[in-house]
Amino acid sequence: MPASGSERRRSRIWSVLLPAVLLSAGMLLATSANTSSGHDLRGGRINELQQLISARTGAVEAAQRRAADLQKQIDDATEARAQNDARLQGPQAKADALKDPVGLVAVTGPGITVQMDDAPRSADGSLPAGAGVDDVVVHQQDVQAVVNALWAGGAEAMTIMGERVIATSAVRCVGNTLLLHGRTFSPPFVITAVGDSTRMQESLNSSPGVGLFREAALRFGLGYRVTAEADEVRLPAYRGPTSMKYATSPSR
Repeated sequence: MPASGSERRRSRIWSVLLPAVLLSAGMLLATSANTSSGHDLRGGRINELQQLISARTGAVEAAQRRAADLQKQIDDATEARAQNDARLQGPQAKADALKDPVGLVAVTGPGITVQMDDAPRSADGSLPAGAGVDDVVVHQQDVQAVVNALWAGGAEAMTIMGERVIATSAVRCVGNTLLLHGRTFSPPFVITAVGDSTRMQESLNSSPGVGLFREAALRFGLGYRVTAEADEVRLPAYRGPTSMKYATSPSR
């Protein structure tokens, strides 16, 4: 079946984003290889890679803004066509009803914010007594433990570093750098969730993974702070791709 106009436009959008995203991911993989071999995370070569990643991050952000603009044009054209074509009104109404649960609509409500940070270094750069390099940085599993605990505590919506998290979002860390939706972030990592603050706090307190991070925070000085928001918070809608590229249907 030939691709529809909308599918072709989406393909063009990702032809803009893909090269920049792949370059950043390749750099992060190179960093990971060095880290796994026991090299200093803050060595000269790593610093050079991180500087290059930072430079490319600007290009990724520009491409994302362009993609968001093109996506809005697609959405506006689709909505206008549906209003003038009775055959499209039913399917469009069904699609609109799914935007909220999928994460394509901004959410406002009471919330909770969790901030996680690396341990500060002493003036001479030495580590805390008994700590290795891996003990003083926030890892992927630490962020994932907090995210999972918040979902388990009834979170209705969530952002990591301001990026809306949906079912297909994947959190990846290389050293102390977080990769999410094609963008890189450095600590402190800020996770905000909308929902019942008391339930989410209780879920964080009972999570084994979060408990391990809290123990490391006490022992080595990593940052861990939970704040119940006094005012309602507004989490933006997700603006990235929603199609699944690698999922397969389970065999029956």
